[in-house]
Amino acid sequence: MSIREKLSPRDFKEKLKSVKLLSLDVDGILTDGGLYYTETGDELRKFNVKDGMGMKKAREAGVELCIISASTTNAIQERGKRLGIPHVYTGAKNKIEILQKICDELEISLDNVAHMGDDLNDIVIMEKIGTPITVADAVEEVKEQTIYITQKCGGQGAVREVCDLLVKVNS
Repeated sequence: MSIREKLSPRDFKEKLKSVKLLSLDVDGILTDGGLYYTETGDELRKFNVKDGMGMKKAREAGVELCIISASTTNAIQERGKRLGIPHVYTGAKNKIEILQKICDELEISLDNVAHMGDDLNDIVIMEKIGTPITVADAVEEVKEQTIYITQKCGGQGAVREVCDLLVKVNS
């Protein structure tokens, strides 16, 4: 595994012009990675409303979205449904296989995919797509495999940061 060169903001915007699908991990990307447990053992996550608005705007600009998570909580399905994202996969053991299936269905090449992930199980996707992106607080091994690192941390508007750029280059 070699370390990928990071793109300048200008070159990154240029690269985003080729993105037709934005794939998102959940924990550490759409959330801050924290898990909350109720007294009864229910697991809770906090999603960022600004990220949600960014995703809606990106879809309006013609960018497809998908969520692929190893987690199995129903909250992820519910968040995807509320945002109108048709491709939401939880309990993902093989993320790249799922992503390839989505790409085949949408007739999109992996070269035209951006994926935002922050931990080791995202590296397999990062190695095979055109636009690997991570967040400021990702693990170092993932940062090494991406071409762009957001200024914001996961769950703190990092997805909005990327979506706003996608909207800008697609306008």
